[in-house]
Amino acid sequence: MNAPDKIFLPDVQAFADNRALAIDRVGIRRLRFPIQVARAGQAALSTVAEFDLYVGLEASVKGTHMSRFVEVLHTHGADYSPAGMRVLARQILERLEAPTAYIKARFPYFVAKRAPVSGVESLMDYEVEFTVEARSTADIDVSVKVVVPVTSLCPCSKKISEYGAHNQRSHITIDASVGEDAPALEDLIGIAEAEASCEIWGLLKRPDEKYVTERAYDNPKFVEDLVRDVALALESDDRVFAYTVESENFESIHNHSAYALIRRDKKARRA
Repeated sequence: MNAPDKIFLPDVQAFADNRALAIDRVGIRRLRFPIQVARAGQAALSTVAEFDLYVGLEASVKGTHMSRFVEVLHTHGADYSPAGMRVLARQILERLEAPTAYIKARFPYFVAKRAPVSGVESLMDYEVEFTVEARSTADIDVSVKVVVPVTSLCPCSKKISEYGAHNQRSHITIDASVGEDAPALEDLIGIAEAEASCEIWGLLKRPDEKYVTERAYDNPKFVEDLVRDVALALESDDRVFAYTVESENFESIHNHSAYALIRRDKKARRA
C-alpha cells in the first residue's frame, strides 16, 4: 500500500482573532508526569509530579497549541531542580512562541531519615511545589514551597499543668523565592524541623518515642514561635530573596487549628 500524499490541515489556533483581548494564562492543568528531582551529592529522586502549564496569549492570536506543552515535557530531560525549571520555562516560551509562561509542579518528595536513638531508617514524605513565572527568557522568577510535618508542644499547657502538656502535629510551610544558587530541598526541610518542638519520623522504636516525647516537652513552641524562628533562619540565608512562612497546628484539645503567617521580601527592603 502506498503512503498517502501529505494532506494539508488548517492550523486553526494560529488564526487571527479580532476581539482585541489578550489572555493572561492559557494552557493545561493537572497533567501527571514522571520526573527526577536532582539532589546534591545523591542520586536523583524519581517521583510523579502534577503540572499546570500556561502561557500568555497575544490579543491577535486565536489560540495556543496545547499539545506542545506535553511535547516540551517529553523533550525536557531529567533536570527538575529550580535551575532546571528555568530551562523548562524558556523551552515553553520558545516552543509556543509566547510572551510569558507560568509553571506549577507539585510532587511528593521522600527523604531517608534515621530515628534519633535506635538509628532505624525510614522514609519521610514532604509536599513540594515549584512555581515559575517567566516574563521573558531572561526575566524568570522561581519559588520553592515545602510542607514539613512536625510536632509542636504548647508552652501555656506546660506552664499551667502539674504534669504533661498537650502537643499536636503541625505543618510548617516555607515558600521561598530563589535564584540560580537555590538551597536544596533538604536545607529548607531542615530549617523547619530544627525550629519545631520536635521533628517527626516515619518509623520509631520505643527508645525513640521516649526521645521525641521528652524533646518536645523541653522545647515548647506556640504557632507564633514557629513562624518567627523559621523566618529568622530564612532572613540569614542569602540564597533566599523573599519568603512566606506558615504554620498550622492541628490542635489536640480543640476542633480547630491555630495558624500564623509571616511574609517578607528581602529584595524590596534592600532596594
